[in-house]
Amino acid sequence: MQVTSSVRKPLITGGKTVHDVTEDICKQVEGKPGKLWLMAFGISAVTLAIGLIAVVMTLWEGIGMWGLNKTVGWAWDITNFVWWVGIGHAGTLISAVLLLFRQKWRMAINRAAEAMTIFAVICAAQFPILHMGRPWLGAYWALPLPNTFGSLWVNFNSPLLWDVFAISTYFSVSLVFWYLGLVPDFATIRDRASGIRKVIYGALSLGWDGAARTWSRYESVSLILAGLATPLVLSVHTIVSFDFATSVIPGWHTTIFPPYFVAGAIFSGFAMVLTLMLVTRQVFKLHDYITIEHIELMNIVIIVTGSIVGIAYITEFFIAWYSGVPAEQYAFYNRMQGPYWWAYWSMMTCNVISPHLFWIKKIRTSIAATFILSIIVNIGMWFERFVIIVTSLHRDYLPSSWAMFYPTIYDVGVYLFTFGLFFSAFFLFAKFFPVINMAEVKSIIKSSSESIEEKTAES
Repeated sequence: MQVTSSVRKPLITGGKTVHDVTEDICKQVEGKPGKLWLMAFGISAVTLAIGLIAVVMTLWEGIGMWGLNKTVGWAWDITNFVWWVGIGHAGTLISAVLLLFRQKWRMAINRAAEAMTIFAVICAAQFPILHMGRPWLGAYWALPLPNTFGSLWVNFNSPLLWDVFAISTYFSVSLVFWYLGLVPDFATIRDRASGIRKVIYGALSLGWDGAARTWSRYESVSLILAGLATPLVLSVHTIVSFDFATSVIPGWHTTIFPPYFVAGAIFSGFAMVLTLMLVTRQVFKLHDYITIEHIELMNIVIIVTGSIVGIAYITEFFIAWYSGVPAEQYAFYNRMQGPYWWAYWSMMTCNVISPHLFWIKKIRTSIAATFILSIIVNIGMWFERFVIIVTSLHRDYLPSSWAMFYPTIYDVGVYLFTFGLFFSAFFLFAKFFPVINMAEVKSIIKSSSESIEEKTAES
């Protein structure tokens, strides 16, 4: 009796060699921009320019241009802030946590995920800065800096200050981690370039020589940074959730928020990674590196985190009922049946129902279905933040203070500005930096390529 074992699907298809990896990735950096890239970047740049008008008007006239009122003092600004921070969560998870667990499938997508993290955090930072009204007069008050006005310091008890520490740390570590991974690839491009390009990539490669000692130090530092970054996966969105959980507003002060926010951030982050990677895969013709296997594994993560988010929604309603507090019960009833019912049911449809379509293998391995569902998930996660924030604020204890929030064109414009900034930065990165981590992909090419699988099958 002959016993055969199933061979895992290859992570790199097309029978690629080490030389092929260098050629395929470097030609995207060295060649002229293609039509698809120019079209995508053009749309992003136009969106950025339109949104910039709203930003300038907000800075000139003040945040009275937004749709805020005395009852709903937080709305699109904090909703978009939390949403963008969540988008950036998957980058650290893919890069750091999966590196520590030695997951090889992360290697073709980690570079773009890390870049996405950095750009998403920059976009998130726009909202608290703009919400200050005149940031050039007082943005520095958010930092614990000595000042000339006496012994006046920031309020260390405020979770808003914790945001400053957590997100600045998250951004710094992610930036270093991302740049460190680029250094060997910059050296590869440097060795192939000439003229001014050789000078620029030579400076970026920090004198990389490819020696055994250099590689050893590179791998050691990567593991140290991964160890430092891993707690950030849990801490950053936990601290963002404290903005709400430490308050006394019904619908906010709940202990489930930290794990619920972390799961939701990974959920939305992986959805955005999928959206970007599918676009990158098509624009740069990277079908052999970003394979159906990668897409399926990321969809499985979305199933798991989407299930956790769904359980969190149910738990919130149960605890509100079990508490016996009328104000808490009303806050959740109002979410489901109140004036913003459409936002609540949009959230439930996008976040609880749609991810479970990925249980069907044909759907989770479909490019078109994955692209559509990844966008639907991020729409749902935006509605989740909107529901938590606005529906908890617009109905107070006193009916006389009840109010509705209606976004203005400037709310929408600032949001568009961050979209334009994010995608413009990402497309520039994808054109001038190697979007696939060549060094790491080369390290698995011998064990994960299609040609090796074929040889194994034949033997």
